Amino acid sequence: MKPVIIVNFKTYAQATGENAERLAKLCERAAKQHDADIRVAVQAADIYRVASKVSIPVYAEHVDPIDPGQNTGFILPEDVEAEGAVGTLLNHSEHRLPGKQLEEAVRQAKEAGLKIVLCARTVEEGAALAHLSPEFVAVEPPELIGGTVSVSTANPALIKDAVRLIDAPLLVGAGVHTAEDVRIALALGAKGVLLASGVAKAKDPHEALEELLRL
Repeated sequence: MKPVIIVNFKTYAQATGENAERLAKLCERAAKQHDADIRVAVQAADIYRVASKVSIPVYAEHVDPIDPGQNTGFILPEDVEAEGAVGTLLNHSEHRLPGKQLEEAVRQAKEAGLKIVLCARTVEEGAALAHLSPEFVAVEPPELIGGTVSVSTANPALIKDAVRLIDAPLLVGAGVHTAEDVRIALALGAKGVLLASGVAKAKDPHEALEELLRL
């Protein structure tokens, strides 16, 4: 299995609208050139724009635990799937869901045919979420998110513990921006990484992707 790299576009100006399409195309080009498994998570409003222009997997950044109906302003799982998303992130540190709502969101998303990446702030939380049978559990210590020091460097023991305790394929994230960060995560047993600013806010996103893929 190739290492999985999911680039979360968040709501960065550099990764919104036309910029989302441009960045997704850079990710697609890097994936093809390096035979890499690169996926992108984009805002709901950008899913169709991006998914219709690239062949790499596109994920929604979030969906809500709702059925079709009277839900103004919510994100319907069936809709993001119809727009071209193959999966969704859920429970990111920046968009947490309480336990019952998260379980319902997972159920609704699976029924819509979406793959699930469940985000956790700690190993213990990730272990508790594994029973929901996601595609991946992504452990991201919130204090490192958006920074320049990666979880691989700051806390490799966390990755070891996560591999041992979480009964689901593992991604790790927070501060990831170099090939060494990825190598350490993989060597310790993770299946890949979830990152955002290291690519989306890079001065040269193409070079940032090239750096990540120098494995």
